[in-house]
Amino acid sequence: MGHNAPPDTGARGIAFEDRLTKDVGNRVISKLGSLGHSAVNCTPSRAYSVIDSLRRRVRTGNAQNLDYYVSIHFNAFNGRANGTEVFAISNTGRRIAQPVLDNIVSLGFVNRRVKNGSHLYVLRHTNMPAILIECCFLDSRRDMDLFNSEDMANAIVKGLTGQTPPGAATARFNVPQEEATLGEISTGVTLAAFQAVPEQEELDNTTLELQKALNTLKITGSEDQVLPEDGILDSNTKAAISKFNEIVDLGDFGAAGVATWNALAEILEKPILRVNHADGC
Repeated sequence: MGHNAPPDTGARGIAFEDRLTKDVGNRVISKLGSLGHSAVNCTPSRAYSVIDSLRRRVRTGNAQNLDYYVSIHFNAFNGRANGTEVFAISNTGRRIAQPVLDNIVSLGFVNRRVKNGSHLYVLRHTNMPAILIECCFLDSRRDMDLFNSEDMANAIVKGLTGQTPPGAATARFNVPQEEATLGEISTGVTLAAFQAVPEQEELDNTTLELQKALNTLKITGSEDQVLPEDGILDSNTKAAISKFNEIVDLGDFGAAGVATWNALAEILEKPILRVNHADGC
């Protein structure tokens, strides 16, 4: 399950990503066990940074004799984007991803398709076929009204195994496609969503980690100055995030999603050449 290792706490919106991934992830692990499958939780108990969190997950997964690696996440963008997408790199990964996607969108989520995940750290560095599931958008009222952790876990497990977990209900929704507009989508039933109030300490730690990473890469904000490392997600920090996202071809929006953190991890894990590196110093 993604995040849950402060300062790696994920996205914020109507809900907290780390809380949603933990809830769904634990249910998936339990349901796989009830069907006779073994599941290893690769979530670290602690991490020094987001990059360290990613490395620990990969190291744990690679140390096990796993058939495949599954990372569970929730998306966030602009409050209007919605739907489910699954990322993979290999052909085997795509074959694993498709039935997972199909089962989730059968719950009523927009089908954003299986996509290339070559920019994602955990997919690039795991030894076994791997997928990363973006269950839905946690800043979308539509998705949060549809979301139910039990249904989501059942859909993921059925997609992975082809088996229906005990007690799982049959989906009752039409399946919208990515091209559909919100007005064209018929969902049938609306489930209750919950409103989460951000915990300032968690939010500050995540923003502080982000500011440090951007400063390391010399990414400045709207005032073209080094970001203050104060844990405050102000307009200057958002401008720096937007600048970084644009540099790595993620779009010019001022929010740090999973792709942003993975891009930071990919860049920061590479050694930085010193001025006198050629001299062997």
